[in-house]
Amino acid sequence: MVRVGVIGVGYWGPNLVRNLAGTDGVELVAVADRDEKKTAAVVRRFPTIRPLVEGADIIADTSVDAVVIVTSAESHYAIARQALEAGKHVLVEKPLTLDPDEGARLVELAAKRKRTLMVGHTFEYNPAVRRLREITGREDFGKILYIYSTRVNLGIFRPGINAMWNLAPHDVSIVNYITGESPMAVRAVGESFIKPGIEDVVFLYFEYPSGVAAHVHVSWLDPSKVRRVTAVGEKKMAVYDDLDSEQRLKIYDRGLESTLFEEGGITDYQVKLRAGDILSPKIANTEPLRLECAHFIDCVR
Repeated sequence: MVRVGVIGVGYWGPNLVRNLAGTDGVELVAVADRDEKKTAAVVRRFPTIRPLVEGADIIADTSVDAVVIVTSAESHYAIARQALEAGKHVLVEKPLTLDPDEGARLVELAAKRKRTLMVGHTFEYNPAVRRLREITGREDFGKILYIYSTRVNLGIFRPGINAMWNLAPHDVSIVNYITGESPMAVRAVGESFIKPGIEDVVFLYFEYPSGVAAHVHVSWLDPSKVRRVTAVGEKKMAVYDDLDSEQRLKIYDRGLESTLFEEGGITDYQVKLRAGDILSPKIANTEPLRLECAHFIDCVR
């Protein structure tokens, strides 16, 4: 059995508690949160879990093998460092840190202590995203030309971080996962319309080594909730809509075909539109967070 403690059971923490409790080979030992009402709510559902106020108490418990950190983003570095120094395996919610140098130090520390350090990029475990990567990697899809993603809604505003840090890690992880690459160039522009200094609308542009271009739009200030990723290939196109419960993934057999021709000493391209079928493959209904938790436990073992 892998003995696990969870630090932070506010908005997202209870979901991790529920999935860890249902993961084979896991003994959920304790949860910690400075809001005792939140830990009390967890214990009502899982009476065997010990409620604590300070995460440091979980880290100090020598019987705990792994710590899951679901606190505010600005606290991730300090708590994860403390846990790794105590010899714990660590799963930390995205983003890993708000400072790339701090993130690199955590990776180095985890390697030195020979402990697993994993970031909770849940969408990499989403069956629809996994199927999207499979389809876009096929020869009949053609080379991916560009990807764009929209993740907008009216709220929820997060204290201490902007819309990019709150929302865009999902889309960056999805695009990196689909392409199998990390971007070599990034540009981001944001605007603060609600609270000065906290960007609530952000536009990001990525360039990848293979030539793939990607655009991400995230916002807390939008009339509609949208969670959509579009991948355009040389031969086909695909749309992943996380809010469409019936057709979460659509594959479009559409594109443009160009033919080089020469006439009257002038060389040009003739472009033809090709419009074929639209297919919606069946997607497994497995909860991504359950797969993520299982993967973390496998890594710990």
